[in-house]
Amino acid sequence: MIRRHLPHEGARESFTMLLEANHDGTGLGARRRSSAALLRRILLAALATAVVFVALLTIWLWWTVPIAKSAEPIVPGRIELLARDGRVFAYDGAIMDDAVAVEKLPAHVAEAFYAIEDRRFRSHIGIDPVSIARAAWTGYGGGSTITQQLVKNAYLIDPETKKPYPGYSRKLQEMAIAMWLELWLTKDEILSRYLSMVQFGKRVYGLRAASLHYFRRQPERLTLPQAIMLAGLVQAPSRYDPVTNEANARRRAERVGQAMQDAGYLPAGPDGVPDIAELDIRVAQKERTGFYFADWVIGDARARVGLSYQPQQVATTLDSVLQQAAQDVAREAPVPGAEVALVAMRPNGEVAAMIGGRDYTRAKFNIAVDGRRQTGSTFKLFTYVTALQNGMRPASTVSDAPITSGDYRPGNGDGQYGGDITLTEAFARSSNVAAVRLFEAAGPDAVVDTARAFGITDRVEMNPSLALGTAETSLLAMTAAYAGIAAGEVRVTPHGLLPSADDAAEGEERTPIDRRVLSDMRAMLAAVIASGTGKAAQLPVPAYGKTGTTQDNRDAWFIGYAGELVVGVWLGTSAGTADKTLSGGDAAAKVWQAFMLRAIAADKLTMPRTPDGGTGTGTGTGTGTGTGAGDGPGGGDPVLRGDDGRAVVLPPPPAIRRGGAAAGGRDAGDGGRQSSGAGSDARAGGIILEDDPAPLPPGQSSAQRQTATPGARPGAQSPQRPRPPERVQQRLDQQAAQRRDRRRANSDEDEDFTIECGDDSC
Repeated sequence: MIRRHLPHEGARESFTMLLEANHDGTGLGARRRSSAALLRRILLAALATAVVFVALLTIWLWWTVPIAKSAEPIVPGRIELLARDGRVFAYDGAIMDDAVAVEKLPAHVAEAFYAIEDRRFRSHIGIDPVSIARAAWTGYGGGSTITQQLVKNAYLIDPETKKPYPGYSRKLQEMAIAMWLELWLTKDEILSRYLSMVQFGKRVYGLRAASLHYFRRQPERLTLPQAIMLAGLVQAPSRYDPVTNEANARRRAERVGQAMQDAGYLPAGPDGVPDIAELDIRVAQKERTGFYFADWVIGDARARVGLSYQPQQVATTLDSVLQQAAQDVAREAPVPGAEVALVAMRPNGEVAAMIGGRDYTRAKFNIAVDGRRQTGSTFKLFTYVTALQNGMRPASTVSDAPITSGDYRPGNGDGQYGGDITLTEAFARSSNVAAVRLFEAAGPDAVVDTARAFGITDRVEMNPSLALGTAETSLLAMTAAYAGIAAGEVRVTPHGLLPSADDAAEGEERTPIDRRVLSDMRAMLAAVIASGTGKAAQLPVPAYGKTGTTQDNRDAWFIGYAGELVVGVWLGTSAGTADKTLSGGDAAAKVWQAFMLRAIAADKLTMPRTPDGGTGTGTGTGTGTGTGAGDGPGGGDPVLRGDDGRAVVLPPPPAIRRGGAAAGGRDAGDGGRQSSGAGSDARAGGIILEDDPAPLPPGQSSAQRQTATPGARPGAQSPQRPRPPERVQQRLDQQAAQRRDRRRANSDEDEDFTIECGDDSC
């Protein structure tokens, strides 16, 4: 007979067996074994996680914490900029010196830092749990070890704020990297790197620089009192500066001495702490400067030398004599309320002098480099070069009649018009209507392409007013464009550092300008000064240039060259407001002439040679770029020296008299206005030298001295040109003889542009 409900009976049997097992302890053991297995699995997982974390941390530290970085300077080191004569004229960066080695220092130097900064440095593993606990309990001190301070300075400084990254995550990183460094470096290496980079005062970094700065001795010879004072500076260099806060510095030194007693480095008692050290700080002579120039080149100079504890010297193209001349004429500019910018450049792009504003102490903005202003009629250079490239010649004609059709109807600045005139006359008079006709005939794209070829890279509006100089660019770029005419090549790149060996090997590729175009353009530039709007810029040597005045006389330009010196001048207000006293043919031309006359007197029209020996003896003591110079006349070294080392005494700045432009010197460019009346004084129109080089004919102003006009009829009488200084005249005579010899040797060789007029008329 088959029994029913068998499954229920099986369940009862299983339950009975389970009760019996629990009764004798077998079930409890199983549970215990299960719990132990679970615990083992948890421990294995935690261990695996820890191994993975350590592996990932090691990989992160390996890739992101280069050990060598802890031996590099934490701030840019001092760079000294050298002028052409080899002397320091400006500097930038912190005061640093060679790294130190702890094993070569007296024992009391390291002991002073141990006592006040990290008493258990020799025993901890990069972090000090005792110090951390004390700081957490008392709220005093950060608990950081010397190793952690090295890590913070070397790896965890925000490059923008120059301060440590905030937050607890930075502290965790600091601790991890500190232990990592302890695995790779010895204690002596860590302390040496720390002492070599830590800050000891305003812009003073590293123990060697601090030892020399405060005591005029090497750190290997530091006395105990000196070591105590330096160790006390590290916590707060400004607060404990012995120069500016002597009382604080003395109290801090006493605190360090007490800490050394507590640590057992000094005997106990009041006699165990030595007296406070006496300082020996010597201020070096201030240097002459080219502030705007220094600001312009310092970035390239630092990129060239990189980071270094030792001061690095970088040779620049600055000519001290020309820089002083630029500063003088800027102060004497004929429009007192206007800003002045000036760039003097060699045809190869070397900038010899730079003024970015009338007063650097008042305004650091460099108008010459960073300012963007409308160029006025100086932009016409590119229109005329394009016309010459298209086959026109200086004797070709263009209509100077008013434009009576179309939407754009510009007028000549002087309100005077003619019929058909030559390109030379149109350029010399700065005819607006002629320039617009040439611009439209050549095509805006072609003119812009020419400007681009000459180095004008700023954005331009493609409209007819571009022909009159509505494009905005910098004085530096425009001066470099005119340097292309002086060099006979495009494009000239402005630079302020003398080329290094690598730069010289690479060289610079330029495109030669067509010889016919070049000769014709030079002839027209000469005509501007000889008989056109630039008469106020006449010199006792052949000169080439162009005036420019923008709408409502907001900007006045004159850019030109004589010999191997290309100079651009801009005057205007910082706000770009109208000023009727500004014009390219008057104010700007006068400043240009004043500068060039001083350059001629100093024999600076030819390319300088690189100094053969020596790097100068100046060691300024300022705290940043250019801060080591006097502000006004007479600041710095009163003796200027030329490239040959001889002393150069510049003449005083020419007395620039305000008033009307020179006869025929109106800038008829866009926005140009006839200058204010010349007055009854026959000499009021130009720059009056304190000692005129030659007597003037009755009724003739000094500004009416003019060079020979290209294409003048043989036998036509020219106004007498003042004779240049004897030394300059000898140089010019030698150059003329050399040119004649070259012509005989090779009639196809182009003339030296240093004194060429363009058609052999000079």
